[in-house]
Amino acid sequence: MAAERRRRGLERNRERGIRRERDLDQQRETGRNWTVLVVAVTVLTVGLAFAVTEWNRWHETSRLVTPHPAPPALLPGSTGALASPQWFWGTYRPHVYFGMKTRSPRSLVTGFMWLQQAEGARLRHGCEQDEPPARYGWVMHDGESFGVQEIREGNLLLRTEFVKRGGGEHGGDWSWRVSARPEVRAAGPVPLLSLFFYVATDGQGSLEPQLEEGTRLAAVTGATEELGNFTVTFLRPTAESGGEEPRYARCFLPALAPAAPSDPPLSVHPPTSLCPPLSPDPLSPSSDSLSPCPHTLPLSPDVLLPCHPLTPSLHPLMSPDLLSLSPCALSIPQPLSRRFEATFGLSRKGFPGPQRRFAQAALSELLGGVGYFHGRSLLRSPPHEQPVPAAPAALFTAVPSRSFFPRGFLWDEGFHQLLLGRWDAALSREMIAHWLDLMNAEGWIPREQILGDEARARVPPEFVVQRSDTANPPTLLLALGKLLPGAPLPYLRRLFPRLRAWYEWFQRTQAGPLPHTYRWRGRDPPLPRFLNPRTLGSGLDDYPRASHPSAHERHLDLRCWMALAARVLRDVAERLGEPAESYREAERALSDNELLDELHWAPELGAFADYGNHSTAVGLRWHRPPPPAPGHPAPEPQLVREVREAPRLRFVEALGYVSLFPLLLQLLRPDSPRLPALLAAIRSERQLWTPYGLRSLSRDSPFYRQHNTQHDPPYWRGAVWVNLNYLALRALRGYAEAEGPERERAAEIYRELRENLVRNLYREHGRSGFLWESYSDSSGRGQGCRPFAGWSALVVLVMAEDY
Repeated sequence: MAAERRRRGLERNRERGIRRERDLDQQRETGRNWTVLVVAVTVLTVGLAFAVTEWNRWHETSRLVTPHPAPPALLPGSTGALASPQWFWGTYRPHVYFGMKTRSPRSLVTGFMWLQQAEGARLRHGCEQDEPPARYGWVMHDGESFGVQEIREGNLLLRTEFVKRGGGEHGGDWSWRVSARPEVRAAGPVPLLSLFFYVATDGQGSLEPQLEEGTRLAAVTGATEELGNFTVTFLRPTAESGGEEPRYARCFLPALAPAAPSDPPLSVHPPTSLCPPLSPDPLSPSSDSLSPCPHTLPLSPDVLLPCHPLTPSLHPLMSPDLLSLSPCALSIPQPLSRRFEATFGLSRKGFPGPQRRFAQAALSELLGGVGYFHGRSLLRSPPHEQPVPAAPAALFTAVPSRSFFPRGFLWDEGFHQLLLGRWDAALSREMIAHWLDLMNAEGWIPREQILGDEARARVPPEFVVQRSDTANPPTLLLALGKLLPGAPLPYLRRLFPRLRAWYEWFQRTQAGPLPHTYRWRGRDPPLPRFLNPRTLGSGLDDYPRASHPSAHERHLDLRCWMALAARVLRDVAERLGEPAESYREAERALSDNELLDELHWAPELGAFADYGNHSTAVGLRWHRPPPPAPGHPAPEPQLVREVREAPRLRFVEALGYVSLFPLLLQLLRPDSPRLPALLAAIRSERQLWTPYGLRSLSRDSPFYRQHNTQHDPPYWRGAVWVNLNYLALRALRGYAEAEGPERERAAEIYRELRENLVRNLYREHGRSGFLWESYSDSSGRGQGCRPFAGWSALVVLVMAEDY
């Protein structure tokens, strides 16, 4: 029995062992299954997360480069020769001294260059900022069919003229002429001059020279996809009336490499060299200078280059007599001057002839700076690092500066259109529509338009890529508000979906931390080299903001721009019979003076201000790096930001243009208790008043005239800017005409400021020959880039008191 019990015990133990082993196997199998499941779930989760991330990235990138789905603001084909022949051909190459092209992506291009044969002389083609001719600019231009430009380099006076006549299927005929003469007749030989005229086809079509006597280029015939067959004719040079016929030599060069990276390849390049009667004898061609035709012959009093594109079905609309005449001889300037006076009334306001001619030149330079661009922008959507090319786009726009900014800038363009809309409302409406058609699927418009190789060649690499979180002031709405009463309803219906999308994009992406507050995105990071991180999106680049960028910032100027946007959207919606209540509500809230006080009035500053994480004890100090290793050069000292007091949430103590925005955009009631303080700051010489206009930042600000980095001079930290002075005059005129306790004070300041601004711009134009980007608040002298007939041309509206 005992043995049986032992046997059964052993069997039970064995069974228990087997069960335990089986249980352990099951546990191990379950563990393996769970491990596989966890791994599978993890892999699936990671894969899904990656897929979602990639899909989001693709989706963001896709929407970034996808045009807005609304119907285009421009009617299809509206820029062609048949739809708008008056604007088909034009001086749409603002970056060169003179050239013509069409409003089409692959245009026939014409232009000219010149070279004086003297020590240190340069081949001139693209408008220059660093070493430009002494003076250059359009003195007459109607934006459509006629223009005269004068260029002075040393003793040389060049005059470029063009005239157009409509007709046919390709924008009509056009003729242009280049005259050259010495300004002062001096004893001895006249310096030699070479003029180069070229025609290019942008790699498509064909060009053939038509030579006389084997060497003299009489014409260029060719064909392009758009024009079909055409002829450009070069007439023989002529002399001034009664003068001796010039002696000259001409030759033809079939292909010339670009003169600069920004220049197009030249398919046909006929240089023309001229000598005046004073030359002892004409020179013959040689082959030892600039090109295979380097024979630069002495200066001619007058050079004629009329051209007209023709097709087999189009007879010349210009007779030979007309083609051989200067536009000035056609008495075109008289109607232009009459139209200018009828539009602006400067003679009726008592301006003498020289000041009227100055104003006409300012408008003409803006019109002569209109360009047509085509290409792809480079866009980036943070946080993605790699830029992507946008869809091909076209832009018909004015440019701020032919030399330094020969491309479209969004917030500049609104100011340009204030003047252009007064001169030609239809032209202005078309340009505004072009800009709105650049909108992407999100409702964003890139602030800087760098379209095409020529435009990109003139932009520093760090500014080429446009960030999709960066806005720009919606100044186009300023111009649209003025155009609204006369704008056709079909035009407004095409614009409205895009205006609404733009407004909603601002509300969605630039909202601030509290209701009815706003914050510019895209500020510079607080790097050690920046005294104050820039806010490029605001247009006021280095204007002082909160020292430490954060999500707590409230930007006053953007809030005021949004009030203007709500007002204009309300007006457009009401005209179209569209729902407008949301815009009315937004305008009421953003115009609420008590809420404005609560959010932006800084008692310690006695003015309106931004709010954010700010330290008042910030400065740039020289930092000497540690000694280098033996045998290595000593590093240069650097200016580095020093923060001597921790930042805290507070109002930013910077009295200047931003502080004035509730006044500039006329959000303050005429009886506002804050209006006297702003008027006092405007009129205070210790703060914003100068004999030349209002300075951008108060003299008693710690940021006044301070460099922002070791190499970045002050920009919006004291200089006088015409665009903001225009807004100040516009507002002062409004408060002077409204019932309120400050009416007489506003009128007095308005009269003084207008006189100061006009007098200084006229004086500086007479001294230098240019309108400038900004003006010194201490001397009134022009500074920055020139010519700058962008918003500085608003002086015409100031003279006309047209606000």
